[in-house]
Amino acid sequence: MKKILNQAADFVNEMLDGLLLAHPDMLAYAGDDPHCIVRADAPVTDKVALATGGGSGHLPVFLGYVGKGMLDGCAVGDVFASPSSDQMYELTKRISSGKGVVYIYGNYGGDVMNFDMAAEMAAMDDIEVRTVLVKDDVASAPRAEAARRRGVAGMVFAFKVAGAMADKGGSLDDVVRVTEKMLAATGTMGVALSPCTVPRAGKPTFSIGEGEMEIGMGIHGEPGMKRESLQSADEITERMVSAILDDLQPDAGARVAVMVNGLGATPPEELYIIYRKVHALLDARDLRVHRPYVGEYATSMEMAGASITLAVLDDELAALLDHPAHTPFFMQV
Repeated sequence: MKKILNQAADFVNEMLDGLLLAHPDMLAYAGDDPHCIVRADAPVTDKVALATGGGSGHLPVFLGYVGKGMLDGCAVGDVFASPSSDQMYELTKRISSGKGVVYIYGNYGGDVMNFDMAAEMAAMDDIEVRTVLVKDDVASAPRAEAARRRGVAGMVFAFKVAGAMADKGGSLDDVVRVTEKMLAATGTMGVALSPCTVPRAGKPTFSIGEGEMEIGMGIHGEPGMKRESLQSADEITERMVSAILDDLQPDAGARVAVMVNGLGATPPEELYIIYRKVHALLDARDLRVHRPYVGEYATSMEMAGASITLAVLDDELAALLDHPAHTPFFMQV
């Protein structure tokens, strides 16, 4: 293992220390636990609060989207490990302003169990919590079994529209409705070219041969649809875009948001080559790009590869996506 770190056991704590020192005007933590990251101005008066959480190793997901116009807080676990229910509960108390709290997080067993426990504890404090699970990975299950799908980069679009609705003064029901609406219109697929290494483990999470790729792999190294010889950028992109569009079935003339996301070790030049082909494929289907996002939005340590996320927009979702937001890793004016 070759990484820039001190002790593997201190990796997450030292990362969080650095993040808070770099952004003291934007971020703070709840109680005495730096794993409970909140907006520096939390709780925000008379606003529905939004919280997420999950394992480290995916920056900017999850904690990178805490800030104005997006999330109010995030519970941070160890690398690829869920935060505890107690951490999520402390976070919930810290961000609540009395209008309710919405949990938005990926569909993973440990997270679901701990977040549900935190919601039960919050209910005993008369804090109403609603949950929206992110299940956008079209490779992990067919649409008829969408409850089994993993949550991947599409959660960024969920954070964005939920944060916009809350920022505009929407009710708890309003925030849940638009978040579910966005996720129902969103699909993601990824491709991995190399593994990543969890610091505490000290070895790669999986192995993949030179000249190979895995289509549909999850952001923790979960198995994809197929491992095969590496193809060209255009061929990879066409396969992923076709799979997502087959799932979403957008009407001709629809507007879409596009995210081409690097998994941690993919240079931006390669991401723009992918976006070039995405744009051409959408144009050929008479689909108009409303807003493109190209960069690192949901990574997997130093994994090489990329994901593509498409979201079909109506007027409401487009306006919420365009709403200003400002976090340490995301700025839109």
